[in-house]
Amino acid sequence: MSNTPPITVRALRPKDKPQWAQLWCDYLAFYEATRPQEIYDLYFDRLIGTDPQDFNALVADSDGRLVGLAHYLFHRHGWSIENTCYLQDLYAVPEARGMGVGRALIEAVYAEADAAGVPCVYWLTQDFNAPARQLYDRIGVKTPFIKYART
Repeated sequence: MSNTPPITVRALRPKDKPQWAQLWCDYLAFYEATRPQEIYDLYFDRLIGTDPQDFNALVADSDGRLVGLAHYLFHRHGWSIENTCYLQDLYAVPEARGMGVGRALIEAVYAEADAAGVPCVYWLTQDFNAPARQLYDRIGVKTPFIKYART
């Protein structure tokens, strides 16, 4: 029997901001990125807001400590009648990896999409993110698309 508290996936709450900010900072650091404080504030406000065009957030909670996050967005798609769901950010703290946090968060996003009548959920990752890709290969389908961007 493990002494590890169970993981609960739930919606982000206003009181979560300090813990969420640390998680998002760590997530950005993994991708060698930073953002100014005004972006943190604006993004958090969007995540807890009620605008259906804004992002949504789920967090993995372990006995009051946030150990993971998922940010997702429903949007229109030109090839379907239904909306689609973009899972933009997914992160689990290093000490919680391998404990099912990533899977639980993705499955919770799948459930939110199903509840909204959205059949497609997609996400991107970098090719060097091998540990995460092992999970993604089990719960998703790798597509042949390559991303291009104007930076």
